[in-house]
Amino acid sequence: MATFFDPIRVGDLELKNRIVMAPLTRSRSGVERTPNALMKEYYLQRADAGLILTEATAIDPMGVGYADTPGIWSEAQVKGWKEIVDAVHKVGGKMISQLWHVGRISDPYFLDGKFPVAPSAIAADGNVNLLRPARPFVVPHALETKEVHELVESYHQAAVNAKTAGFDGVEIHAANGYLPNQFLVDSANQRTDEYGGSIENRARLLLELVDAAISVWGAGKVGTHLSPRGDSNSGKDSNPEALYSYVARELGKRKIAFLFIREKQGPGYLTPTLKKLFDGVVIANEGLDVEGAQKMLASEMVDLVSFGKLYISNPDLVKRLKTGASLAAWDASTFYTTEARGYTDYPSLS
Repeated sequence: MATFFDPIRVGDLELKNRIVMAPLTRSRSGVERTPNALMKEYYLQRADAGLILTEATAIDPMGVGYADTPGIWSEAQVKGWKEIVDAVHKVGGKMISQLWHVGRISDPYFLDGKFPVAPSAIAADGNVNLLRPARPFVVPHALETKEVHELVESYHQAAVNAKTAGFDGVEIHAANGYLPNQFLVDSANQRTDEYGGSIENRARLLLELVDAAISVWGAGKVGTHLSPRGDSNSGKDSNPEALYSYVARELGKRKIAFLFIREKQGPGYLTPTLKKLFDGVVIANEGLDVEGAQKMLASEMVDLVSFGKLYISNPDLVKRLKTGASLAAWDASTFYTTEARGYTDYPSLS
């Protein structure tokens, strides 16, 4: 019966426990979008996790959609990430880079006046995240087939950059309504080329991105991030079970290290089905409390569990869970500021 504190092999990685720090956008990288000393302190404080998944990290300048989020396309960004990863490694931590392109979930404000890109010229519902005054999402530029091929190369280069920075692997962010997710779902993808129409065609881009990462890292150091409910950023599909079952089977054939599935439990919960089809390591995420996460591990429903907000306010979360210490509450008003307050000033037990 698995517990939080049992070691586990995930692909080519040996992890010291089954607690994962979920990717958490915190907007602390400044206008240069370059990892910095404050971010280094933040991740170092949380290196007791079995695995840290970085905050979503843009693969190129057209991939951004929020202020002050980091990238991994420039030499300075790679250098900044390397300093963080080296520090985490020195204390025995493991760290994977989450590769990100927001696609249509952006605005010309963030893109030097250019329109965001997407599989089809369909705007997402709602307003641009965290941009004030509020403005609706624009109709994006529909990528031409040639541009989709160029996008795959951009992900390949980002995987190379992550390797140069010393990460332990990469995760393709294909969830939460961002660009790879937009290609997956029929609500956003109305293409008529080889990247649209059937489930096989709509999944083609994601599988090509995963294959590009595998060509750099090997399958045992690549993961994929999915959100079957489609409950963020207009990411819904008309038949999620069929879509994500196909994706899980295809990723399983590639023997990648893990699937990270952001999905609240409840009616229509697909994680157990996807785990069987993937036939590999699955990390559960979203809405997990400590007791519920323990039960999921003990029942072997999943292999690892991830926490987000609890890791914001409890930098030594593993130690607290081991000792039964109380867990500190988070302050949501400081999630997306530019300061150390609410970022690196949550106290540890020691």
